[in-house]
Amino acid sequence: MKELLLRISTEALATDAVNTVSEVVSNVAVVTQEAASEGATALFTANNIWMMLATALVFIMHLGFAGVEAGFGQSKNTVNILFKNTITPIIGLITYCFCGFNLMYPGEFNIIGDGILGFAGFGIGYDAAASGPSIGYASAGYTYWTDFLFQGMFAATAATIVSGAIAERVKLSAYMIFTVIYVGLVYPFLGSWKWGAGWLDAMSFYDFAGSTLVHSVGGWGALAGIIVIGPRLGKYVDGKVIDKPGTSVPLAVIGVFLLWLGWFGFNGGSVLSADPDLVSYVLVTTCLAACSGGLFGFFTAYFTFKRMDLGMVLNGILAGLVGITAGADTVSINSALIIGAVAGVIVVISAITLDKFQLDDVVGAVSVHLTCGIWGTLAVGIFSTNADHTFMTQLIGVLAYGAVAFPVAFLLFFILKKTIGVRVSEQHETEGLDSHEHGIRGYTIVYDN
Repeated sequence: MKELLLRISTEALATDAVNTVSEVVSNVAVVTQEAASEGATALFTANNIWMMLATALVFIMHLGFAGVEAGFGQSKNTVNILFKNTITPIIGLITYCFCGFNLMYPGEFNIIGDGILGFAGFGIGYDAAASGPSIGYASAGYTYWTDFLFQGMFAATAATIVSGAIAERVKLSAYMIFTVIYVGLVYPFLGSWKWGAGWLDAMSFYDFAGSTLVHSVGGWGALAGIIVIGPRLGKYVDGKVIDKPGTSVPLAVIGVFLLWLGWFGFNGGSVLSADPDLVSYVLVTTCLAACSGGLFGFFTAYFTFKRMDLGMVLNGILAGLVGITAGADTVSINSALIIGAVAGVIVVISAITLDKFQLDDVVGAVSVHLTCGIWGTLAVGIFSTNADHTFMTQLIGVLAYGAVAFPVAFLLFFILKKTIGVRVSEQHETEGLDSHEHGIRGYTIVYDN
């Protein structure tokens, strides 16, 4: 009897022990799952916050462009310049919402070829409420809405590049029409070739944050614009380049520093996560390239013009930033310094060359964004630590974008020239666009009697 009771007691204890262990294991599994879920949510939140901050920094770049263009432009055209820089992000974001985003990121919707032209439909119709948490979007990097806004800021930037080059003589109506088409259709179509997983992406063409996709595409548009519209009155006389002093050098300097600040979001946000190692590394390469670009812009201008040219230092900084944008995450620190230095040299040479051909670029947009954008893209094929990034593939990408962006932009400006006209009257250009097109001046001095 005692043995029976002992056996029953032992079995009961064993059963209780098994149940207890099972319960503990079950509780541990639940806690682990909850911890993993909380960790994923925390990472998603951190990534998204950084992406939203980066978006804000890219937005600030529009203020930087406004400062540079208004500072380098003549005072009689200040309001006109600022008007274009204000309307550009408005047009850019609306057109990107209407069709650009789904044209640039078409997904599986192919219209022509495999990754050549696709379109996922008009508008941004993602229903966040119906689809539940956005944590599954973009590999838990950020939300659909953050993605749209971040990419939309890039689209508007491409149009702003054109604005500075053709300032002080372009009709506002012609510029706005050009911007709607170029930003709404041309830029996202070209962008889909790489960032939309298109044919160039399949070839391993690499452009981290847009030396070609943003800056060269904008630069090709700027080059087409200054060719079709022609130089400002009195800019080139008897083979000589006549300087037209800008309104405010301090304003131009402030604009460049705002652009430099914005580039931390432009390149740092292109990591598409808050990865501390990669983001911080990208910011370092970006900043060092800007420094070497400014330094070698200064050296080149000094040996060329025999003066300490602040304008070339400023454009050298921007040249270094544009140059490093294509490979900021995949080149070494020393390579970043070299890329910036070369950009600082060629931006000066490019500006001189344009003047020799009497191509009037008010702010040096073609030299900064097109010339240095091409250099930065090719530099990936030279300096990248990734063996898949070859010079030939980078060259094919550069040529492909130029073969489409320039002719299309040229055709747009040419059609506008033959229809509504692209240039203001000689009287308006001479007296200033502010009074004639806007009814106010940017700088008004009132003397008390």
